[in-house]
Amino acid sequence: MSNWQDPNVAKSICDAASQWGFFQIVNHDVPVEVLEDVKDATYRFFGLPAKAKNKYSKEHSSSNNVRFGTSFSPQVEKALEWKDYLSLFYVFEEEASALWPAVCREKVLDYMKKSEIVIKQLLQVLMKGLNVNEIDETKKSLLMGSMRTNLNYYPVCPKPELTVGVVRHSDVSTLTILLQDEIGGLETKGSLVINVGDALQIMSNGRYKSVEHCVVANGSKNRISVAIFVNPRPNDIIGPFPELVASGEKPIYKQLLYSDYVKHFFRKAHDGKKMVAFAEL
Repeated sequence: MSNWQDPNVAKSICDAASQWGFFQIVNHDVPVEVLEDVKDATYRFFGLPAKAKNKYSKEHSSSNNVRFGTSFSPQVEKALEWKDYLSLFYVFEEEASALWPAVCREKVLDYMKKSEIVIKQLLQVLMKGLNVNEIDETKKSLLMGSMRTNLNYYPVCPKPELTVGVVRHSDVSTLTILLQDEIGGLETKGSLVINVGDALQIMSNGRYKSVEHCVVANGSKNRISVAIFVNPRPNDIIGPFPELVASGEKPIYKQLLYSDYVKHFFRKAHDGKKMVAFAEL
């Protein structure tokens, strides 16, 4: 990714987003030491005593923007996913400084800030692939108006054949920027996996495809990952871009409030890509 102006790079990104819904990038602008620091910070948080982590649970957290938990939707799942997570919704730096756990706050904020450059570059390339050539403030909000970072911890599972780390699903985001440790299967140091989310599938009128994915339980080693979910704002209306409809494309998705889509997503257990049908006309 060292030359964003190379038309072959742009074509590879757009082709991967339309055919597969995910791709891996290297030689990007996020320094390797920033990636290593946020992974270390993730291990530090999950290494805290249970009492310290539970301060951020649903029952005890002082804000819905900071949430420690386990599984995805425990109240509706037949079997719990084998993971713990810390979810950090970014509103502004002052709130993060006041509410996020001190053991990981600085490194997560640094990773988010450094990643914004890459996120903007990716979105510019993807929009040009749709012939949407101007990203004004309205589109910027739709594409990356809010961000949530999840620190995920997958402990060793004594019977991995009986469960999974995360059940098959697609993300509700525009894009998800996924950083994994070496146990996650990435061989190139400093690489990031980019997943297309449902919001981008809807806004691109199905040209870009969100990817269905899962995490298997590991019977031998603990592992972590860090995911930045790049989203519209909750009060944004998402639907196919006007430029696509104006060019003669028939819209296959309706206009809907993004927060309604997210609420529908969290009401149910993970179940593949069935969620996106909620947005279909």
